[in-house]
Amino acid sequence: MAKCKYQKWLEPENLILLQGWARNGLTDEQIAKNMGISRSTLAEWKKKYSDISDTLKKGKDVVDIEVENALLKKALGYSYKETTKELSVDKETGESKLVVTKEVTKHIAPDTTAGIFWLKNRRPDEWRDRVQEDNNAALNKLDDILNEVKNDALHK
Repeated sequence: MAKCKYQKWLEPENLILLQGWARNGLTDEQIAKNMGISRSTLAEWKKKYSDISDTLKKGKDVVDIEVENALLKKALGYSYKETTKELSVDKETGESKLVVTKEVTKHIAPDTTAGIFWLKNRRPDEWRDRVQEDNNAALNKLDDILNEVKNDALHK
């Protein structure tokens, strides 16, 4: 008797595959296509089978954290060592090998855009753009004035 299609995806090696696809940034639609099922079937299986749901979540969590870390690193700036190697031939043995010829510490300056993005999302009460709120307030005030004028005109 053939296994039901979902049972195949509950096997440990296939759960690892699902987690890898999620970690690599595939959408649920892409994952479903790779599984040979529709997006809606995947959604049903995620509700029914916690192993599938948990595995996909775990895979996505990993990549989300990696992106968060990269964004924070870019926002704050960082340093790294750049090593230059050149091929060198030993005159006695004729052997070729790579030899370090230079090591330089390079600094990447903080990225303002990354910092703004981070703060707007992590501390929205302090950093969100208030232009939209100001525009809404102005539109509401204008609506009030127009309603007053309309009411005055109707009552004359």
